[in-house]
Amino acid sequence: MKQFAIKTLSISSLLLLIMLALPSNTYAQKNAYVDTQYILDNIPEYKDAQDEIDDISSKWQKEIEAKYKEVEDMYKAYQAEAVLLPADIKKQKEDAIIKKEKEVKDLQKKYFSPEGELFKKRQELIQPIQEKVYNAIETIAQTRNLGFVFDKAGGMTLLYGDPKNDISDDVLDEVGTVMQTVKREQRKKQ
Repeated sequence: MKQFAIKTLSISSLLLLIMLALPSNTYAQKNAYVDTQYILDNIPEYKDAQDEIDDISSKWQKEIEAKYKEVEDMYKAYQAEAVLLPADIKKQKEDAIIKKEKEVKDLQKKYFSPEGELFKKRQELIQPIQEKVYNAIETIAQTRNLGFVFDKAGGMTLLYGDPKNDISDDVLDEVGTVMQTVKREQRKKQ
């Protein structure tokens, strides 16, 4: 029976020791923050990708607007002559307008829906850059034993951040090992 009590005591002591050791490890970790918008603004490849996406979006938007104008013109022409047309011709013209409008809506969905071409293009161009930034943040966080890295530019509100905890420039330097970034002395904080 004494042996059991000793084992229990040693297990309890071990658990207590572990519990006392955990907080000291937790407190050893530090926190930092980044400004991902600042980081991305200082990566020329990101700006080029964003410009390409904006150009494509603008081109597709103009195409959609032109096709909606065609539908509008078809409808105005139909309204002007509708009183003179026989019922079967009216029905044909109405069907043609409805069909054309559906084609335009389908094209708009093809380009701009969450599964559309613009979304795919954005993923193709932007996601690899974001992954490189994330990998750089992760590398720095592990190297510096950071417990949390907050994003000042993201949805989380950062009410105060000591500039010594801002690792944005370090992330840009780390990303700079795999892709071009703006040199540290030429970067402008907002």
